[in-house]
Amino acid sequence: MERTLIRDLKQNLEKEVAIKGWVDVARIQGKMAFFDFRDRSGKIQGVVFGKPEVLEVAQQLKQEWVVEVHGIVHARPEKMVNPNAENGTIELEITKIVVLAQAESLPFDMSLDGYNLDLTTELDHRALTLRHPRLQAIFKVQSVIIDSFREFMKREEFFEFQAPSITPATAEGGAEVFQVNYFDKKAYLTQSPQLYKQIVMTAFERVFSVNKVFRAEPSATTRHITEIVSLDAEMGFIDSWKDVRDMSEKTVRYILSEVERKCSSELQLLNATLPKLLENTPTYSLTEAQELIFEKTGRDVRGEKDLNPEDERTLCDIVKKETDSDFVYVYGYPTRQKPFYVFPNPEKPEFNEGMDLLCRGIEWLSGGRRINDYNQLCEHVKTWGMDPNAITMFLEAFKYGVPPEGGFAFGAERMTMQILGLKNIREATMFPRDMNRIDMLLSGAEKES
Repeated sequence: MERTLIRDLKQNLEKEVAIKGWVDVARIQGKMAFFDFRDRSGKIQGVVFGKPEVLEVAQQLKQEWVVEVHGIVHARPEKMVNPNAENGTIELEITKIVVLAQAESLPFDMSLDGYNLDLTTELDHRALTLRHPRLQAIFKVQSVIIDSFREFMKREEFFEFQAPSITPATAEGGAEVFQVNYFDKKAYLTQSPQLYKQIVMTAFERVFSVNKVFRAEPSATTRHITEIVSLDAEMGFIDSWKDVRDMSEKTVRYILSEVERKCSSELQLLNATLPKLLENTPTYSLTEAQELIFEKTGRDVRGEKDLNPEDERTLCDIVKKETDSDFVYVYGYPTRQKPFYVFPNPEKPEFNEGMDLLCRGIEWLSGGRRINDYNQLCEHVKTWGMDPNAITMFLEAFKYGVPPEGGFAFGAERMTMQILGLKNIREATMFPRDMNRIDMLLSGAEKES
């Protein structure tokens, strides 16, 4: 008999069906047995009664056994209907059970209410804990975030490409990169697809990529990991950095609307409230943001070169109280504090036209306008102490006509963490890499906080 997915059982009332999945719950009660089965599409209650040969097999079943179950779909009696349960109006009268795979006893409680593992134990047993409804909800939301980014980019006529993960030079400079032995040469795991997306932009005008990037940041915090999914976009023929801001704002709006539309049950399970995005997101220069922090709190961070984590939280709190927005843009950073390709403000060249988007106290996005003039780029390469021979392909593109351009990049894990109100970015990372972990805790490393 052809398999029927659990989500389609309601369309098969009083018909015999075959489902395949896992035993989620097993309850043996004398001459009856009750089960909850799950597959990729949902859950259903099944019951065995009046069939000794089926009950004999049913009594062996344990949680996580993999089975093929034949049965007849019935509407539940009115007094047995559970409106709060998935498929709470139907049940499966089991007529046959075939065991496809057995499972050992679980090492901990995997029920929705009983699951209380600390993060370290959860990650140590990731191969098993991914089956838990809470974790599945997190990564279903993350999947929608990534898919909706793609969908919106394509709707706006951005061309998708894949950037390499091994590069001859670092896009952002600095020492926080992973050096790799590339045959007998020195290379790096990419920090960002930045240089490649600018090259591709010169051919296709609007481009985006979904790439793994690597940051060798010696940070063991709740907001940093070593390997992330970067959602990058670049666009030509802009008039100013505000065009980049506006496109990124529209992207966020689309992502949030799709999460709300497609993930209502996951949001409910996780008790998550989507962040509020106004029609026009509050926007401050770095100087204005620092003045606002000083004015509202008395804490003087004026003149600092960037916002630290406390500043980001404070600014978001202020903006939320004054405007009800969970988002705020900050632009105009000291030029030398950002990568060489960021466009300096023509009127105040000591500040650039880079920007960040903060949400609920954490940076979601970095972006802004880029330098498109070849000579200016070469000057910056020299000033930043970079080797032009390491980025000859990048520089070559700018010799031959590049329009005013800019772009932005999101971190998918941070977006997931902030949308769902998670406390640690590792909760929003299926297989996190950090200073202390590559699947397992590294020898002598401290456990994650």
